Parts: sequence; C-alpha cells; structure tokens
Amino acid sequence: MPDRALSFGAAAQAYERFRPGYPEELADLVLAYAGRPVRTALEIGAGTGKATRLFARRGVAVTATDPDAAMLAELRRHVPDEVRVRQAAFEQLRAGERHDLVYAAAALHWTDPDRRWERIAGLLASGGVFASFGGPLRLADPALRDAVAAARSEFLADDEIPSPDGTPPEAGMQWPGTELRASEWFTDVRQSEIARRITMSADDYVGLLSTVSAYLELPPPVRDQVFRCVRHVLPGTVEVTSDVTVHLARRTSQP
Repeated sequence: MPDRALSFGAAAQAYERFRPGYPEELADLVLAYAGRPVRTALEIGAGTGKATRLFARRGVAVTATDPDAAMLAELRRHVPDEVRVRQAAFEQLRAGERHDLVYAAAALHWTDPDRRWERIAGLLASGGVFASFGGPLRLADPALRDAVAAARSEFLADDEIPSPDGTPPEAGMQWPGTELRASEWFTDVRQSEIARRITMSADDYVGLLSTVSAYLELPPPVRDQVFRCVRHVLPGTVEVTSDVTVHLARRTSQP
C-alpha cells in the first residue's frame, strides 16, 4: 500500500463532509448486471462508507474493509450496525469466505497490482460480480479550471492520479476495464458512465481539495498557502463535474 494511499485518515471528517456520495442509479446498475440476488458484498478501501451505505440500504450484507483506523472510525458513525467492519488492506485479505459482489469505490488504484485479479477472484463466488467505480472531481468551467491550475502551479503541478496502466483519457475502454479484459479470471467486462454536476460554495470546494491525496502529501504550511491561492481565484459558488465511471465484470469458473 503506497504511503499516498494512507494519507486520508488525517482528513477523515473532511472526507465525509466534502466528498459527494454515490447515486442510487449506481446500485441499480450493479445489481441489474448481477442478474441474480446479491446477498453479500466485500468492499475494498471503504473509506468513510460513502458506497457502503448505498449497498447496505439495498439489503446487501456488506463487509467494509480499509487499512486506515481513522477512516473506519468515521465510517462506523454513518453505516448501519449490520455492516461488518474490518481494518485490513486489500493485500491482507485472504480467500475463504466467498461473496456475491466485491467492489471498490475510488480505491482500486491504491492496491498492489501483483496478482490483483487472482486475489479478487478468490473473494468471489463463481459467477459473482466485481465492480469498480469513481472518477475525478473537476471544475466544470475550463477557464476557472485553468485559473486554479495556475494558482497552485508553484506548489503542485497536477492534483489528479494518472491511469495506472497508462491508458490515454481518450481511449474507449479505461482502466481497470483494460486489465479486466486481459484477465483469465473475469469475463463480460462492461464500462458505463453516470454523469453528474454538483454546485457548491467555493469554501466547500477548497474543503473538497483538502481530501485529495496530492494536497494531503504537502507539508501543512504549504498546503494552507495553496488553498489560500486557490480560494483567491474562485467565485462564491462553483460547479463541479462528478461523473462516475463504472466497470463491471463477472468472475469465470476456475481458469
């Protein structure tokens, strides 16, 4: 687990406050794809439980896992008591108990690629579903996006995470769909997009940036300076694109 992946605990309360949740449409999409009852699910990198509560509301028995104790402490405040919570990194999970669904919400890129798909397959029942979903939160106005990039440029060149396998943004199939298609453990790989726009105050947008790993890695005095520079170029309210890219795949029988 890279150090950057473990930076979120310091901002657990901000993560819960400023990060948008997931739409009901996402659960509809995943459960319809499954094509059979989804009774149990394992979540990789649950964070504060934004996606956990989405599936728990549908009656799915979710086991939420995350390596960060602070994130899980926040999660416990917001999810039903029936949710099982386990402090563990993905690499510490061992095959044994099999689930109808394994999913990761904006967390899969933090996992070790070594035997990633074999490990996930080992957590799924035959024919079970894997889902990965998330996407960058970007200012909708290109001119404002450029102004923010210029404001932070002295301290931070970019605040997004590149595709783990180098897939260009214009490609029809994005990561992790690219890897799932090549994996012997999965079939019926699909990619979908749920378009969303969110209007928020400029202060809340800066609060949102305070949960992004690129900023969390900066020394606190530098981070505060960056946020002041960014806030200075923002109007009172901003519109943010919060599109959710969804990848779905079905576990094959043993290769």
